[in-house]
Amino acid sequence: MNFNPNFQVGQKIDSLNGVFVYFNGGVGNVEGRQLSPDGYNIGLKYQCVEFVKRYYYEALNHKMPDSYGHAKDFFDSTIADGQLNKTRNLIQFTNGSKSKPKVNDLLVYAPTLLNKYGHVSIISKVTEKDIEIIQQNPGPFGDSRETYKLEFAHGTWHIINDGILGWLRQQE
Repeated sequence: MNFNPNFQVGQKIDSLNGVFVYFNGGVGNVEGRQLSPDGYNIGLKYQCVEFVKRYYYEALNHKMPDSYGHAKDFFDSTIADGQLNKTRNLIQFTNGSKSKPKVNDLLVYAPTLLNKYGHVSIISKVTEKDIEIIQQNPGPFGDSRETYKLEFAHGTWHIINDGILGWLRQQE
């Protein structure tokens, strides 16, 4: 269901490095499964997971070993800061990491009372004081881009948002 008459489900609303963000209407709307030409599961069309996996596939040539799961499943709390998350084949950092977030990092948000699946986005810009993210499916009236404060204190970097679990990064 689409509550925002300014956009249509599937309409291109933003992009990062040539990878488009599509409008999804209601947060729970699903338009079928998106597969790559070689059969890789990218995800449910127009959901947040589908965007970040499509971005990693198209812009960074990365396929995740486990191509399924909700947004919250991208972050494994048993993995130490800076270690490999094998199910995603990405290095995982906790929010409060010695490693500063970088452009192209995948940001993972915890589930909430109103969204039990969590959320994921891509970091599109980093300065000394904030980060900008790009996201798909923030809600019918949400923005595809948001900015969060970034702090360095006691040797660790914190993105100021209680819902952020951490970030994942392609190995260099």
